[in-house]
Amino acid sequence: MASCLLPVDGDESVLVSGPVLRRLIGSGSGDAALLYLCLLRRRGEISMEQAGRELKWDRMRLQTAEDELRAMNLLGAGEQREAAPSPPPAYEREDVLNCLEHSEEFRCLTAEVERKLGKKLSTPDLSILLGLYDYLGLPADVIYLIVCHCMERSAARYGPGRRPSLRRIEQEGYAWAARGVDTQERAAAYLKQYAVRQGMLPRYMEALQLGDRPPAPSEEKYLTAWADMGFSPEAVALAYDRTMLRCHKLKMNYLDGILKKWDEKGLHTVDEIQSGDGRRPAPVPAAAQGSRQSAAELKKYLK
Repeated sequence: MASCLLPVDGDESVLVSGPVLRRLIGSGSGDAALLYLCLLRRRGEISMEQAGRELKWDRMRLQTAEDELRAMNLLGAGEQREAAPSPPPAYEREDVLNCLEHSEEFRCLTAEVERKLGKKLSTPDLSILLGLYDYLGLPADVIYLIVCHCMERSAARYGPGRRPSLRRIEQEGYAWAARGVDTQERAAAYLKQYAVRQGMLPRYMEALQLGDRPPAPSEEKYLTAWADMGFSPEAVALAYDRTMLRCHKLKMNYLDGILKKWDEKGLHTVDEIQSGDGRRPAPVPAAAQGSRQSAAELKKYLK
């Protein structure tokens, strides 16, 4: 079949290795792939802020893509970030069989994961599992908690019966390792915090007048960030009101900018915001006050 790709004048080719390409495609994240190509084109000699400007992305979108690349272990450490581990070794079938033979813990973990996912793990699946266990050094009980967590997230997002792939479980495992979640105690604390954060999402959706539907993935990234900042739903509703007054429609990036400015000032509740950001509610006109008083008197009379 003839190629569907058209040549481009002034072609500046970049080379992407096979393993990196497979990792990017397997992630399903177009933004992560675009960010990687942008950095690769500049041979890594570009800041994240510059990459964001080239891609015309807001800070939230850039941060999400950066985090996904780090979860895939395709991005080195930033100035104030903990160094990401180097790529895991390519485990062969013999490596997997050897670990299954000599490690009862890994053998039990494999059996439990297969039971949880309801399928027999293939050799590539087992290689991923071995990478979490042997390379990252995560305990078997923590890996099992990661699997259960990914199961719950898949069911919540896509409906009962949906199972996460081992590649998705691997990404979550790298994210946990980067956060230092490597014991049952730390995992319990992280999952508790995650549950609290998820419990805030419906209240944020209500504040944004988006109904009682689950948030879309792009919406959830914003909502989760606001929960991490510590904003009350009432504060989000106030930011929504100001966004509508300014833009006449919901613009998530504009609303996010308002909340980030408040967060920088340490303002997270309505009282803090109204007393600390230099803006007060507009005074009620005298005519409106008279109308409200008349309405109140009428209600009192009718009672």
